[in-house]
Amino acid sequence: MPGTIPRIISVDDHVVEPANLWSSRLPAKYREQGPHVELLPMGTPKLDGGGYIESPGTEGKPIAWWFYEDHRYSVKRLIAAAGYSADEIGLQGVTFDEMRPGCWQPEARIADMEMNHVEASLCFPNYPRFCGQLFMRGHDKTLSDLCVKAYNDWMVDEWCGSSNGRLIPLCIVQLWDAELAAAEVRRNAARGVRAVAFSECPAWLGLPSIHSGHWDPFFRACEETGTVLCMHIGSGTKTFGTSADAPDAVTATGIFTNSAMSMIDWLFSGNLLRFPNLKLLYAECQIGWIPYVLERVDDIWRTHHWSRDMSTVPEPPSQQYYNNMYSCFFKDQVGIRMLDIVGEDNICFEVDYPHQDGTWPNTQAVAEKIFGHLTQTQIDKIARGNAIKIFGLDA
Repeated sequence: MPGTIPRIISVDDHVVEPANLWSSRLPAKYREQGPHVELLPMGTPKLDGGGYIESPGTEGKPIAWWFYEDHRYSVKRLIAAAGYSADEIGLQGVTFDEMRPGCWQPEARIADMEMNHVEASLCFPNYPRFCGQLFMRGHDKTLSDLCVKAYNDWMVDEWCGSSNGRLIPLCIVQLWDAELAAAEVRRNAARGVRAVAFSECPAWLGLPSIHSGHWDPFFRACEETGTVLCMHIGSGTKTFGTSADAPDAVTATGIFTNSAMSMIDWLFSGNLLRFPNLKLLYAECQIGWIPYVLERVDDIWRTHHWSRDMSTVPEPPSQQYYNNMYSCFFKDQVGIRMLDIVGEDNICFEVDYPHQDGTWPNTQAVAEKIFGHLTQTQIDKIARGNAIKIFGLDA
């Protein structure tokens, strides 16, 4: 007999930052160089890895543009797709009035959650990119630091503050300085934050790798405060492609390989043995690829002795996955068919509102189709129980 889908806790949604987020918080002397919105004609955006290269046009209807130092970014229908058909969604620019209010207004977001059988939501950033790497590239690091803190203050006080726990805070850190990042984790943990965005592959951002020891202060702060490292797919900015002339659909299909490579990286790093209570969450990567990755890492560990350091990883790596790692999905029937290997305690469901891939407003029906045939205990874990456990939520 099919189980009942309880109200869902989505651990991967997105927020479109309101136009006054930084201009209302930065000191006056930084407001012109800091992130602010101007209404200008659309240009021709070009997708380059995980980001866009673009600048405003000279004619046409005004759309919303973010300006930050020398960076220009148009607000696109693609990132505010909720309520629009597939044929209406693309890279065309929009204003805030041309997107569903739930994209950027917390009260409207909760209303959209209500109609979608969702009780609580964890939202990744949009404009700063999925782990806040925009501010890492800023020229003035004093301004960058202020931008990170302004985003986190807005996230805690305004986006989540009056939601009665229904909007779960997810903060960003100063990626260019591990000690500053550690301090920011502790600052936010002191006010109840238990989630921080991090890059799935920091070396792809030109940062030290997770093997270097550079990140130890940050990892230690996360472990000691119970803060989960949340790594959204594409948070390394780079994406795998086969050729310059391959259609974008090739990359869109294979983007889960980013998370697969990140998971392999972590399993052979030894970090989860040195920080045994550190928890990792992989967002929007689906789960069907995990069983083979776990099988392969253990086989490499057993047979390719030349390729790894026994002192770093003295036991088969797959156990680290079951102890420390979680992945979320919303379009993956294959993974559920291999639930015994993926682990019913290691996965969470997500909505991905307001992106095109997302399941809003039909998330309950999608969940019923994908995992509604499981036992009620398994359904409850996947729909909400695992998220409650990982983030220490008051349910």
